[in-house]
Amino acid sequence: MNVPTTPTTRLSAETPLAAEQSGLDACVHCGFCLQACPTYLALEDENDSPRGRIVLMRALADGVLPPDDPDLQKHIDQCLGCRACETACPSGVPYGRLLEATRATMRGGEAPTLFARMLLGVFAHRPLMRAAMACARFLAATPFPTLLMKLPGRVGFSMAMLASTDYPLERAKYRAEGDGSNGTATLLRGCVMEGLFTETNRATERVLTRNGYRMTGAPGQGCCGALHAHAGDLEAARRLARRNIAAFDRSGASYIVTNAAGCGAMMKEYDHLLSGDPEWSVRARDVASRVRDVSELLAAVGPVSGGPIPFAVAYDAPCHLQHAQRVTDAPIEVLRAIPGVQLVPLEDFDQCCGSAGIYNLVEPATSNAVLERKLDRIGMSQASLVATGNPGCLMQIGAGLLRAEMRARVVHPIDLLDASYAAD
Repeated sequence: MNVPTTPTTRLSAETPLAAEQSGLDACVHCGFCLQACPTYLALEDENDSPRGRIVLMRALADGVLPPDDPDLQKHIDQCLGCRACETACPSGVPYGRLLEATRATMRGGEAPTLFARMLLGVFAHRPLMRAAMACARFLAATPFPTLLMKLPGRVGFSMAMLASTDYPLERAKYRAEGDGSNGTATLLRGCVMEGLFTETNRATERVLTRNGYRMTGAPGQGCCGALHAHAGDLEAARRLARRNIAAFDRSGASYIVTNAAGCGAMMKEYDHLLSGDPEWSVRARDVASRVRDVSELLAAVGPVSGGPIPFAVAYDAPCHLQHAQRVTDAPIEVLRAIPGVQLVPLEDFDQCCGSAGIYNLVEPATSNAVLERKLDRIGMSQASLVATGNPGCLMQIGAGLLRAEMRARVVHPIDLLDASYAAD
């Protein structure tokens, strides 16, 4: 795309992108981000690299491109928002914030398509979300997802995602006991995690109890707002954040635990999301400071040893754990603490799988191109299980493995540790 050089009207200072001008100015266009960007590697187009997209963002901010420019929207929408470029960037460009602000500016806070707006509307309203998750659970328990997963397009892949939620190990429950000496913790139950990975949430509570944390509830919590923020609907994200802040304030817990990388990244950035709200900014900062990925809490105390789980396991890092939260070693420490687990290397384990929230449903072609690279690497690893700590990644990789008829299956690291305790 050739960007014009003649400005028209500069963006108003009130727009989200104008407020992030310092982030745009930090980019020196060095190109270190290129090889870290999955869409650039898949599409081989400079406009679909972080550096190229920042040029487009600057053109929008300077009034060179209008918000409704179709090429601008195309290349911004094709970004996964994985934030791998932030890890690679020597200048500290806050690309994730720039992307969300650009999307919010382009469409005034609306998702790009009617389909995306409908999905986000479901997640924003608890009764709709619960009904949708109940229907998904019912469908997942039938043979239909497996029978229909090879259909072309969005329908077939959605069925494969549901089929992939079937737990790959024998689930044996046990009574978790602990002394609570490591403080109180409350779990963000989440939307998809509680809806489709209910037992992983219960496993998280058992594992933390076994490791000395006293679990407490947080009634009134709901969707973290990550999907809405990534789509540019910052106002919806703020409404959801305020509801969660109030709920977790009431819990009084020392730690707010997440087992979903995207949710954890969002909650750790509540202070930035609500920085312009004098009524909520201090409370947001307090809540954000107490958020921990479950692997962080476990690594901090050194997980209690359990029984042997004899599997070759490859760890695939969720983008928003590796690149947004910068939690890199803790999940691997947890896996290494499980007797019998043989950790096998996975090439490009820190690169995106193509899930990115609802991206795989709204940009399926690019998502599939990125997923193909991941499946190739998994096949090379010869792992029998792929461990990853995010529901979108679990379903994206799981669906890809099923449709490609590969033998490996995907599992949350906490489910492996929980199975180890059950086998003890």
